[in-house]
Amino acid sequence: MSAITGHDMYDVAIVGFGPSGAIAAGLLGEKGIRTFVCDKLQGVYDKPRAIALDHEILRVFQQMGLSDKIKPFLEPFTDSVYYGVDGQVIKRMSTVAAPYPLAHTPSVVFTQPPVEKILREYAQSHESVTVELGLTLTNLVQDANATSLTLMHEDGSSSVVKAKYTIGCDGASSSVRGLVGIELEDLGFDEPWLVIDVMVNERGLAKLPTTSVQYCNPKRPATYVIGPGNHRRWEISINEGENPAELATPEGAWKLLAPWINEEEGTLWRQASYRFHALVANQWRMGRVFVAGDSAHQQPPFLGQGMCQGVRDVVNLCWRLEAVLTGGAKDTLLDSYSTERKAHVTELTTRIKGIGRIITERSVELARTRDAKLLADCGGVVTPMPRQDVQPALSAGLLGSLVHPARGTIFPQPLLKGVGVGSNGVRMDEVYPAGWKVVLSANADEGFVQACQNHQRGPHLRCLRLGTPALIELEGVLGKWFETHGVHAAIIRPDHYIFGVCKTPQDVSAQLGELKEFV
Repeated sequence: MSAITGHDMYDVAIVGFGPSGAIAAGLLGEKGIRTFVCDKLQGVYDKPRAIALDHEILRVFQQMGLSDKIKPFLEPFTDSVYYGVDGQVIKRMSTVAAPYPLAHTPSVVFTQPPVEKILREYAQSHESVTVELGLTLTNLVQDANATSLTLMHEDGSSSVVKAKYTIGCDGASSSVRGLVGIELEDLGFDEPWLVIDVMVNERGLAKLPTTSVQYCNPKRPATYVIGPGNHRRWEISINEGENPAELATPEGAWKLLAPWINEEEGTLWRQASYRFHALVANQWRMGRVFVAGDSAHQQPPFLGQGMCQGVRDVVNLCWRLEAVLTGGAKDTLLDSYSTERKAHVTELTTRIKGIGRIITERSVELARTRDAKLLADCGGVVTPMPRQDVQPALSAGLLGSLVHPARGTIFPQPLLKGVGVGSNGVRMDEVYPAGWKVVLSANADEGFVQACQNHQRGPHLRCLRLGTPALIELEGVLGKWFETHGVHAAIIRPDHYIFGVCKTPQDVSAQLGELKEFV
């Protein structure tokens, strides 16, 4: 109770201390922003819900200094093989080849409970972060200057917390979303599935596939995911007339697992029935209140992007909050959070739905047509498609006016040569932490440098040129990137997304001019 009343006014209140809420609190806390976090649960949920992450999220963990702590709970994601009606391979999803563009394994599987515990501990390690658990949000009001949260304790008493801004990270049934009147838009996907997590023994592992699998079988579409260690996950569709509650029992789960393993070959960790949805909030900002993570969107799990989307949300929002709260940026900067994330989530969810349609076709005739088309499109030879190719660029929001395919994508993180660093090199973010940057190609002439210098505003905008002692890369990732995109400069935001790219010094001047109120 005393912790709650420790400040007259917090900068940010976060409702929900799951992965998105914990990362938001950690990012804000690291910047010294007074942050209050609450959650209904006293501890981390002990069963895995998310199972997949990508290199963008691992880069966030790196930024938080948590890579080494989290690494034991990660493993590379295997390829995903799609089998058609007659058991033939019709599609294969893989990962991009090394050297990895963001310096991390592009797709990984992970064990959520210990990772979530590490994220919570990081948030709580900051003096500016106050965490109170066992609290339920019962009311949320706001005025022109602040938000006010009424919180009920487990003993039935209530407290009030005030903060300049509030973030709802409180899940699919978000109280924050409901209390401020934000509604969800249906993107047209609604199916019942059973998710089963099993710790498989050696006997069981010997029988199972060595890659992850999408069984595109009209009789019973299913997904098989190889998790860390001997953790295996099945997502199995529930057929018409079946009772989800009955299937979500040990007996029901083992019945559906019979084509793969039996009770002597593994131990159930979790079995739960879900309706896989495609939903997105119609608004992500309501005055001083924001929604993020499952509070703002839900998507089918076919590409393993659920938790990734939530982390992108809070990273996108937190650097803006920092700029407004401590950097003198205008409150209107926060508007582009909603614009960017809604458009991005909607596009990615649409693409995930497209993958889902491949998997979930229930007509045998249409499924055979699907199989034939996929095989015809690749000339009968199925070549792996990197999962990263499905990821869209930002298409709206805080982006430069010069349209280019690289605008709104994530800037690479090359491996650099550093003073006193061993032969393995050092990642760029370790030398040049997140913040506004202009990175120039090795071929950029002095006009580009001068254009940057003309717009320098103290330490808020760093200018680097490839090939100079400050930026010597070891693997050619950045040089290849500049060559591929045919540009000589990239303006990088604090979340590593590219504000804009430039072919001429005039492009640099013009686009930096568009950033006057932010940098």
